Amino acid sequence: MRRYETIVIVDPDVGEEQRAPVFDRVRELIPQQNGILVKIDDWGTKKLAYAIKKKARGFYSRIDYCGAGPLVDEIERYFKIDDRVLKFMTVLREEEVDPERIQEEIAQAAAQEEPPPAE
Repeated sequence: MRRYETIVIVDPDVGEEQRAPVFDRVRELIPQQNGILVKIDDWGTKKLAYAIKKKARGFYSRIDYCGAGPLVDEIERYFKIDDRVLKFMTVLREEEVDPERIQEEIAQAAAQEEPPPAE
């Protein structure tokens, strides 16, 4: 199993209710292809270095996941046919990963995000 990172730039003119299905589809695809979703990190709307489809801004997100080559192919195929996605780029982060170590990393990140109990 390999670890990948995909940066996605979504059209900033679509609302949150139209942007959410793009990432919901990714959340569905990863388990279907026996992958592990580590995190989807929204970076927000930023100015683009150059205009893409006549847009000067884009909504950036980073998707961190583990899986095999067919999973990456399917995610990229989906991004190519979805008009809401302006650009995307996938990078191989690690050649071989241990699924147990990834699950521990996800659990630790969840524990850190959890607020302390109120007294």
